[in-house]
Amino acid sequence: MVFRRHWTLARGLRIHDTAAQDAAGVPVVFVHGLAVSHRYLMPTARALAARHPVVVPDLPGFGLSDKPFRAYDVSAHADLLSDWLDARGVGAACLVGHSFGAEVAARLAVRRPGAVAGLVLAGPTTDPRARSRRGLIGRWLVDTLVEAPWQAPILVRDVADAKPWRVLATVGHSVRNEVEKDLLRLPVAPLVLGGGLDTVAPLSWRTTVAEMTGGTSVTIPGAAHNVLTTSGRRSAAAIAAYLASR
Repeated sequence: MVFRRHWTLARGLRIHDTAAQDAAGVPVVFVHGLAVSHRYLMPTARALAARHPVVVPDLPGFGLSDKPFRAYDVSAHADLLSDWLDARGVGAACLVGHSFGAEVAARLAVRRPGAVAGLVLAGPTTDPRARSRRGLIGRWLVDTLVEAPWQAPILVRDVADAKPWRVLATVGHSVRNEVEKDLLRLPVAPLVLGGGLDTVAPLSWRTTVAEMTGGTSVTIPGAAHNVLTTSGRRSAAAIAAYLASR
């Protein structure tokens, strides 16, 4: 499948995405985490594109999208993503949110259930036991010890695009967001996906998320927090199986 770049105007901002939309089936929209962009999600997106239309946007402030002068919180990102879905003409889609992106996807699902045909929460933040800047950053630092080192150039480029101040500000938005309030109101039962080595969103937290949402928890052995980067084929298979069961 060939991925093509698009820029779509939403709320006065040019939002970049890369998409492969030739396949049939429910569209899948990936929502990245707080320091990154579409780039690190591409292993799973490419693996899934033969079975589903796939669109991978950059949230405002990240990747190749416009850079507003403030760091958006969860609600602002969800509202913009909702407008972008309309402007892009995607229709009802399965949202695959990773890390902070899972918080954004959950908020959008609660606010606009008709736009959500499925929901995947991959490594969702933030575990209440680490709901502080120090706690969350500390878990990320531990996670770097078990992540595949080949990811480093991608992540460094993404942080450079976003700027460190935006990353730190978005960390603050994440730890102030009580994601449980959205999880308890989800319109669909999600797939809760994560790596067996993930220290940011560990299995104990993912199990709690699955229990409170009526969802299904799938753990990929040997993967850490960036499971959608390092285990693209296995992640895509889990997402495809989830959609096939709906």
